[in-house]
Amino acid sequence: MRVFCDDAPPLAPEPAPRPLSRAWLRSLLWHRPRKDDGQHLAEDRKSRSAAVQQAVQPGPYWAIDAGPIRLIGLDTGLLGTIDAEQGAWLREVSKDPRPKILITGQPLYVDGEHHPCAIEGGGTVDEIVRDPAHRYVAAIGGDIHNYQRYPVQVDGRTIQYVVSGGGGAFMHATHTIPRVDVADVTEKEFRCYPLRGDSLAFYSRLYGRRLRMRRFFTLTEAEAAAVIAERLDIRPGRAPASDARVTWRMRLVAGLLGTGRRPDRAKRFRLPVRKIYTQLFSPSSETYSPPFFKSFLRLDVTPETVRLRCYAATGNRAQEADPPVEDEVLISLA
Repeated sequence: MRVFCDDAPPLAPEPAPRPLSRAWLRSLLWHRPRKDDGQHLAEDRKSRSAAVQQAVQPGPYWAIDAGPIRLIGLDTGLLGTIDAEQGAWLREVSKDPRPKILITGQPLYVDGEHHPCAIEGGGTVDEIVRDPAHRYVAAIGGDIHNYQRYPVQVDGRTIQYVVSGGGGAFMHATHTIPRVDVADVTEKEFRCYPLRGDSLAFYSRLYGRRLRMRRFFTLTEAEAAAVIAERLDIRPGRAPASDARVTWRMRLVAGLLGTGRRPDRAKRFRLPVRKIYTQLFSPSSETYSPPFFKSFLRLDVTPETVRLRCYAATGNRAQEADPPVEDEVLISLA
Protein backbone atom coordinates (compact mmCIF):
# COMPACT_ATOMS: atom_id res chain seq x y z
CA MET A 1 0.00 0.00 0.00
CA ARG A 2 2.87 2.37 0.72
CA VAL A 3 4.74 1.68 -2.52
CA PHE A 4 1.82 1.53 -4.94
CA CYS A 5 -0.92 3.60 -3.30
CA ASP A 6 1.09 6.05 -1.14
CA ASP A 7 -0.94 4.97 1.87
CA ALA A 8 1.22 4.16 4.87
CA PRO A 9 -0.24 2.01 7.66
CA PRO A 10 -0.67 3.76 11.02
CA LEU A 11 2.28 3.47 13.36
CA ALA A 12 0.25 4.27 16.49
CA PRO A 13 -0.53 1.11 18.49
CA GLU A 14 -4.10 -0.11 18.29
CA PRO A 15 -6.11 -0.94 21.43
CA ALA A 16 -5.29 -4.38 22.77
CA PRO A 17 -7.98 -6.91 21.79
CA ARG A 18 -9.80 -9.05 24.32
CA PRO A 19 -7.74 -12.18 25.15
CA LEU A 20 -8.69 -15.41 23.36
CA SER A 21 -10.94 -13.53 20.91
CA ARG A 22 -10.64 -13.80 17.14
CA ALA A 23 -9.12 -10.32 17.02
CA TRP A 24 -6.56 -11.39 19.63
CA LEU A 25 -5.57 -14.47 17.63
CA ARG A 26 -5.33 -12.37 14.45
CA SER A 27 -3.10 -9.86 16.23
CA LEU A 28 -0.64 -12.64 17.05
CA LEU A 29 -0.29 -13.62 13.40
CA TRP A 30 -0.50 -10.24 11.67
CA HIS A 31 2.60 -8.37 10.58
CA ARG A 32 3.17 -5.09 12.39
CA PRO A 33 4.89 -2.12 10.76
CA ARG A 34 8.29 -1.17 12.10
CA LYS A 35 9.23 2.38 12.96
CA ASP A 36 11.76 2.51 10.12
CA ASP A 37 9.31 1.13 7.54
CA GLY A 38 9.33 3.34 4.47
CA GLN A 39 12.70 4.95 5.21
CA HIS A 40 14.41 3.47 2.14
CA LEU A 41 11.40 4.27 -0.02
CA ALA A 42 11.52 7.92 1.07
CA GLU A 43 15.23 8.07 0.28
CA ASP A 44 14.71 6.52 -3.15
CA ARG A 45 11.94 8.96 -3.99
CA LYS A 46 14.36 11.84 -3.53
CA SER A 47 16.15 10.53 -6.63
CA ARG A 48 12.88 10.84 -8.58
CA SER A 49 11.65 14.12 -7.14
CA ALA A 50 10.40 15.74 -10.37
CA ALA A 51 6.63 15.76 -10.79
CA VAL A 52 6.83 13.97 -14.14
CA GLN A 53 8.75 11.13 -12.44
CA GLN A 54 6.08 10.41 -9.87
CA ALA A 55 2.66 8.81 -10.01
CA VAL A 56 0.28 7.54 -7.38
CA GLN A 57 -2.23 4.85 -8.27
CA PRO A 58 -5.49 4.99 -6.30
CA GLY A 59 -5.78 1.24 -5.73
CA PRO A 60 -4.13 -2.15 -6.21
CA TYR A 61 -5.59 -2.55 -9.71
CA TRP A 62 -4.69 -0.37 -12.66
CA ALA A 63 -4.66 0.27 -16.40
CA ILE A 64 -1.70 1.56 -18.42
CA ASP A 65 -1.98 2.74 -22.01
CA ALA A 66 1.26 1.66 -23.68
CA GLY A 67 1.17 2.80 -27.29
CA PRO A 68 -0.95 0.43 -29.37
CA ILE A 69 -2.07 -1.73 -26.42
CA ARG A 70 -3.66 -1.32 -23.00
CA LEU A 71 -2.26 -3.25 -20.02
CA ILE A 72 -4.76 -4.02 -17.28
CA GLY A 73 -3.69 -5.29 -13.87
CA LEU A 74 -6.07 -6.96 -11.40
CA ASP A 75 -5.83 -7.63 -7.69
CA THR A 76 -7.19 -11.17 -7.36
CA GLY A 77 -6.19 -11.44 -3.70
CA LEU A 78 -5.54 -14.76 -2.01
CA LEU A 79 -8.75 -16.44 -3.16
CA GLY A 80 -8.50 -15.74 -6.91
CA THR A 81 -11.63 -13.58 -7.01
CA ILE A 82 -12.44 -9.87 -7.32
CA ASP A 83 -15.13 -7.77 -5.66
CA ALA A 84 -18.03 -6.07 -7.41
CA GLU A 85 -16.35 -2.65 -7.50
CA GLN A 86 -13.25 -4.00 -9.23
CA GLY A 87 -15.44 -6.01 -11.59
CA ALA A 88 -17.36 -2.89 -12.62
CA TRP A 89 -14.07 -1.06 -13.16
CA LEU A 90 -12.73 -3.93 -15.28
CA ARG A 91 -15.80 -3.91 -17.52
CA GLU A 92 -15.45 -0.16 -18.00
CA VAL A 93 -11.72 -0.08 -18.86
CA SER A 94 -12.18 -3.09 -21.17
CA LYS A 95 -14.39 -1.02 -23.49
CA ASP A 96 -11.37 0.84 -24.88
CA PRO A 97 -10.93 -0.08 -28.57
CA ARG A 98 -7.24 -0.96 -28.26
CA PRO A 99 -6.03 -4.58 -27.99
CA LYS A 100 -5.44 -5.53 -24.36
CA ILE A 101 -3.27 -7.72 -22.18
CA LEU A 102 -4.60 -8.71 -18.76
CA ILE A 103 -2.21 -9.21 -15.85
CA THR A 104 -3.60 -11.07 -12.84
CA GLY A 105 -2.23 -12.15 -9.49
CA GLN A 106 -3.45 -15.70 -10.11
CA PRO A 107 -3.58 -17.25 -13.60
CA LEU A 108 -6.82 -18.12 -15.39
CA TYR A 109 -5.36 -21.35 -16.83
CA VAL A 110 -2.77 -23.25 -14.81
CA ASP A 111 -1.70 -26.88 -14.33
CA GLY A 112 -4.18 -28.05 -16.96
CA GLU A 113 -7.14 -26.45 -15.18
CA HIS A 114 -9.38 -23.45 -15.84
CA HIS A 115 -9.87 -20.87 -13.08
CA PRO A 116 -12.12 -18.18 -14.58
CA CYS A 117 -11.92 -15.87 -11.51
CA ALA A 118 -15.38 -15.15 -10.14
CA ILE A 119 -16.65 -11.59 -9.78
CA GLU A 120 -18.75 -10.75 -6.73
CA GLY A 121 -22.34 -10.33 -7.83
CA GLY A 122 -22.02 -12.49 -10.95
CA GLY A 123 -19.87 -13.18 -13.96
CA THR A 124 -16.17 -13.99 -14.25
CA VAL A 125 -13.02 -12.23 -15.36
CA ASP A 126 -12.55 -14.75 -18.16
CA GLU A 127 -15.97 -13.92 -19.60
CA ILE A 128 -14.76 -10.33 -19.96
CA VAL A 129 -11.49 -11.52 -21.52
CA ARG A 130 -13.31 -13.75 -24.03
CA ASP A 131 -15.76 -11.04 -25.15
CA PRO A 132 -14.62 -10.19 -28.71
CA ALA A 133 -15.65 -6.55 -28.23
CA HIS A 134 -12.93 -6.16 -25.56
CA ARG A 135 -10.09 -7.36 -27.83
CA TYR A 136 -7.95 -9.20 -25.28
CA VAL A 137 -5.02 -10.98 -26.90
CA ALA A 138 -3.36 -12.40 -23.76
CA ALA A 139 -3.90 -12.95 -20.03
CA ILE A 140 -0.76 -13.33 -17.90
CA GLY A 141 -0.89 -14.59 -14.31
CA GLY A 142 1.75 -15.03 -11.63
CA ASP A 143 1.58 -16.81 -8.26
CA ILE A 144 2.93 -20.12 -9.63
CA HIS A 145 6.73 -20.09 -9.96
CA ASN A 146 7.12 -21.58 -13.41
CA TYR A 147 6.12 -20.82 -17.01
CA GLN A 148 3.08 -22.25 -18.81
CA ARG A 149 1.25 -21.20 -21.97
CA TYR A 150 -2.20 -22.22 -23.21
CA PRO A 151 -3.21 -20.90 -26.67
CA VAL A 152 -7.01 -21.03 -26.37
CA GLN A 153 -9.23 -20.66 -29.43
CA VAL A 154 -12.16 -18.30 -28.76
CA ASP A 155 -14.62 -17.54 -31.58
CA GLY A 156 -12.01 -17.98 -34.32
CA ARG A 157 -9.21 -16.05 -32.57
CA THR A 158 -6.44 -17.12 -30.21
CA ILE A 159 -5.99 -15.80 -26.68
CA GLN A 160 -2.66 -16.65 -25.08
CA TYR A 161 -3.14 -17.62 -21.43
CA VAL A 162 0.26 -17.48 -19.74
CA VAL A 163 1.62 -18.38 -16.32
CA SER A 164 4.78 -16.43 -15.55
CA GLY A 165 5.95 -16.48 -11.95
CA GLY A 166 9.28 -18.14 -12.62
CA GLY A 167 11.43 -15.28 -11.39
CA GLY A 168 10.59 -16.03 -7.76
CA ALA A 169 12.78 -17.73 -5.18
CA PHE A 170 11.95 -21.43 -5.42
CA MET A 171 10.60 -23.39 -8.39
CA HIS A 172 7.11 -24.89 -8.48
CA ALA A 173 7.19 -28.33 -10.10
CA THR A 174 5.98 -28.84 -13.65
CA HIS A 175 6.20 -32.64 -13.60
CA THR A 176 3.02 -32.70 -11.47
CA ILE A 177 1.04 -31.12 -14.34
CA PRO A 178 -1.09 -33.95 -15.75
CA ARG A 179 -1.49 -34.61 -19.45
CA VAL A 180 -3.03 -31.36 -20.72
CA ASP A 181 -6.46 -31.45 -22.30
CA VAL A 182 -8.38 -28.27 -21.45
CA ALA A 183 -10.30 -25.80 -23.65
CA ASP A 184 -9.17 -27.78 -26.73
CA VAL A 185 -5.53 -27.19 -25.76
CA THR A 186 -3.61 -30.47 -25.80
CA GLU A 187 -0.02 -31.45 -25.18
CA LYS A 188 0.72 -30.53 -28.79
CA GLU A 189 -0.04 -26.85 -28.13
CA PHE A 190 0.87 -26.61 -24.44
CA ARG A 191 4.25 -25.23 -23.39
CA CYS A 192 5.98 -25.10 -20.02
CA TYR A 193 9.36 -24.31 -18.48
CA PRO A 194 11.15 -26.04 -16.93
CA LEU A 195 10.41 -29.15 -18.96
CA ARG A 196 8.67 -31.83 -16.92
CA GLY A 197 11.70 -34.12 -17.08
CA ASP A 198 14.03 -31.43 -15.74
CA SER A 199 11.54 -30.67 -12.99
CA LEU A 200 11.32 -34.33 -11.96
CA ALA A 201 15.12 -34.68 -11.98
CA PHE A 202 15.45 -31.54 -9.84
CA TYR A 203 12.99 -32.74 -7.20
CA SER A 204 14.42 -36.26 -7.19
CA ARG A 205 17.82 -34.84 -6.28
CA LEU A 206 16.22 -32.59 -3.67
CA TYR A 207 14.38 -35.43 -1.93
CA GLY A 208 17.36 -37.72 -2.26
CA ARG A 209 19.42 -35.17 -0.37
CA ARG A 210 16.76 -34.39 2.24
CA LEU A 211 15.90 -38.02 2.99
CA ARG A 212 19.53 -39.19 2.71
CA MET A 213 18.49 -41.65 -0.01
CA ARG A 214 20.38 -40.26 -2.99
CA ARG A 215 20.94 -43.61 -4.72
CA PHE A 216 17.26 -44.46 -4.63
CA PHE A 217 15.65 -41.10 -5.44
CA THR A 218 18.07 -39.37 -7.80
CA LEU A 219 17.14 -39.51 -11.49
CA THR A 220 19.24 -38.18 -14.32
CA GLU A 221 17.68 -35.77 -16.79
CA ALA A 222 17.52 -38.56 -19.38
CA GLU A 223 15.88 -41.00 -16.95
CA ALA A 224 13.35 -38.39 -15.81
CA ALA A 225 12.46 -37.48 -19.40
CA ALA A 226 11.95 -41.14 -20.27
CA VAL A 227 9.67 -41.93 -17.31
CA ILE A 228 7.66 -38.73 -17.86
CA ALA A 229 7.10 -39.70 -21.50
CA GLU A 230 5.90 -43.15 -20.44
CA ARG A 231 3.63 -42.11 -17.56
CA LEU A 232 1.98 -39.20 -19.40
CA ASP A 233 2.10 -40.84 -22.83
CA ILE A 234 3.63 -37.73 -24.38
CA ARG A 235 6.63 -36.95 -26.53
CA PRO A 236 9.46 -35.67 -24.33
CA GLY A 237 10.51 -32.09 -24.90
CA ARG A 238 14.08 -33.30 -25.18
CA ALA A 239 14.97 -36.67 -26.67
CA PRO A 240 16.06 -39.06 -23.89
CA ALA A 241 19.35 -40.89 -24.15
CA SER A 242 19.25 -44.23 -25.93
CA ASP A 243 20.24 -46.06 -22.73
CA ALA A 244 17.50 -44.41 -20.58
CA ARG A 245 15.54 -47.60 -19.93
CA VAL A 246 12.53 -47.09 -17.66
CA THR A 247 12.81 -49.27 -14.54
CA TRP A 248 10.49 -49.98 -11.61
CA ARG A 249 12.59 -47.64 -9.43
CA MET A 250 12.13 -44.76 -11.87
CA ARG A 251 8.39 -45.38 -12.01
CA LEU A 252 8.17 -45.53 -8.22
CA VAL A 253 10.14 -42.31 -7.74
CA ALA A 254 8.07 -40.52 -10.37
CA GLY A 255 4.86 -41.67 -8.66
CA LEU A 256 6.07 -40.64 -5.21
CA LEU A 257 6.94 -37.18 -6.55
CA GLY A 258 3.50 -36.65 -8.06
CA THR A 259 3.77 -37.59 -11.72
CA GLY A 260 0.47 -38.96 -13.01
CA ARG A 261 -1.44 -38.94 -16.26
CA ARG A 262 -4.64 -37.85 -14.52
CA PRO A 263 -4.88 -35.42 -11.58
CA ASP A 264 -6.39 -38.09 -9.30
CA ARG A 265 -3.51 -40.48 -9.96
CA ALA A 266 -0.97 -37.75 -9.22
CA LYS A 267 -2.52 -37.18 -5.77
CA ARG A 268 -2.85 -40.72 -4.44
CA PHE A 269 0.47 -41.58 -2.83
CA ARG A 270 3.00 -38.83 -3.19
CA LEU A 271 5.49 -36.86 -1.20
CA PRO A 272 4.66 -33.18 -0.66
CA VAL A 273 5.86 -31.36 -3.78
CA ARG A 274 3.36 -28.57 -4.31
CA LYS A 275 1.47 -26.67 -1.60
CA ILE A 276 2.67 -28.33 1.60
CA TYR A 277 6.22 -28.57 0.32
CA THR A 278 6.13 -24.93 -0.76
CA GLN A 279 5.01 -23.70 2.64
CA LEU A 280 7.36 -25.80 4.76
CA PHE A 281 10.54 -26.43 2.80
CA SER A 282 10.84 -24.18 -0.24
CA PRO A 283 12.67 -21.21 1.33
CA SER A 284 15.40 -23.50 2.67
CA SER A 285 15.54 -25.60 -0.50
CA GLU A 286 16.80 -22.85 -2.77
CA THR A 287 19.77 -24.12 -4.71
CA TYR A 288 22.81 -22.06 -5.56
CA SER A 289 24.13 -24.44 -8.18
CA PRO A 290 23.04 -23.76 -11.78
CA PRO A 291 20.83 -24.46 -13.59
CA PHE A 292 18.22 -22.57 -11.60
CA PHE A 293 15.20 -23.17 -13.89
CA LYS A 294 13.98 -19.63 -13.32
CA SER A 295 12.56 -17.54 -16.14
CA PHE A 296 11.43 -14.08 -17.12
CA LEU A 297 8.96 -12.82 -19.66
CA ARG A 298 9.63 -10.20 -22.33
CA LEU A 299 7.00 -8.52 -24.51
CA ASP A 300 7.97 -6.43 -27.56
CA VAL A 301 5.09 -4.45 -29.01
CA THR A 302 4.63 -2.88 -32.43
CA PRO A 303 1.41 -1.45 -33.90
CA GLU A 304 0.90 -4.82 -35.64
CA THR A 305 2.17 -7.49 -33.23
CA VAL A 306 3.15 -8.49 -29.71
CA ARG A 307 6.19 -10.73 -29.50
CA LEU A 308 6.06 -12.77 -26.29
CA ARG A 309 9.18 -14.63 -25.20
CA CYS A 310 10.04 -16.71 -22.15
CA TYR A 311 13.75 -16.55 -21.33
CA ALA A 312 15.53 -18.99 -19.05
CA ALA A 313 17.53 -17.55 -16.17
CA THR A 314 19.89 -20.44 -15.56
CA GLY A 315 22.68 -18.80 -13.60
CA ASN A 316 25.27 -20.08 -16.07
CA ARG A 317 27.82 -17.39 -16.84
CA ALA A 318 27.83 -18.12 -20.57
CA GLN A 319 24.10 -17.37 -20.73
CA GLU A 320 24.08 -14.12 -18.74
CA ALA A 321 24.49 -11.88 -21.77
CA ASP A 322 22.47 -14.08 -24.12
CA PRO A 323 19.84 -16.02 -22.14
CA PRO A 324 18.19 -18.90 -24.02
CA VAL A 325 14.65 -18.48 -25.32
CA GLU A 326 12.49 -21.34 -24.02
CA ASP A 327 9.24 -20.31 -25.73
CA GLU A 328 8.17 -17.67 -28.23
CA VAL A 329 4.91 -16.68 -29.86
CA LEU A 330 3.92 -13.81 -32.16
CA ILE A 331 0.49 -12.32 -31.41
CA SER A 332 -1.27 -10.36 -34.13
CA LEU A 333 -2.99 -7.11 -33.14
CA ALA A 334 -4.93 -6.88 -36.38
